[in-house]
Amino acid sequence: MGSEGPAAVTIHVTGFKKFHGVSENPTETIVSNLKEYTRKKGLPKGVILGSCSVLETAGQGALTPLYQTLQSALTGKDSQSSCSERVIWVHFGVNSGASRFAIEHQAVNEATFRCPDEMGWKPQRVPIVPADGGISRVQKTSLPVEEIKKALAKMGYEVMTSDDAGRFVCNYVYYQSLHFAEQNGIKSLFVHVPLFLTIDEETQMKFAASLLEVLGSLF
Repeated sequence: MGSEGPAAVTIHVTGFKKFHGVSENPTETIVSNLKEYTRKKGLPKGVILGSCSVLETAGQGALTPLYQTLQSALTGKDSQSSCSERVIWVHFGVNSGASRFAIEHQAVNEATFRCPDEMGWKPQRVPIVPADGGISRVQKTSLPVEEIKKALAKMGYEVMTSDDAGRFVCNYVYYQSLHFAEQNGIKSLFVHVPLFLTIDEETQMKFAASLLEVLGSLF
């Protein structure tokens, strides 16, 4: 037993479907293809790619399936590993105006949607988790965002850190996930990616696999 070393890190991944103004969401492609991509390329020892889920680009109306997705990581991990903390959620979302990847430090407890989500919800200055308090409340990831950025930049990726995940569905999901992670002793991270027109699909697939590698080495 002493030769087993540290428990593996299980990383669960989500992306989003299309939404207003983005008819083809690159994160749907990345997440749908990531299992096959990493099967071919291989993953570092100690890194397990868990579930790969594509979420509706919606807030309140998609909350039940979101929580079912997050909860699935807890039910799976208890049977696999006694070291339950070694679970990370990575959420990919698109920023259609971006030219680089962005590792998000935090989410804000505010839903202010510039356009309706895919279920027609358009909140303005609404707290995402009312029990957390007002819309100025911030949840930060406990993962080392600067270290993650530096490691990915060393690999040659155009990547930055960000303190602002917006106020749309990306921020909504990140806040819910950080809240859930805090309650359940796991980790959560949100990464914004550009459109495939800006950074091509193959590079973005490589980036996603590299991110898994970096997280495995740091956590």
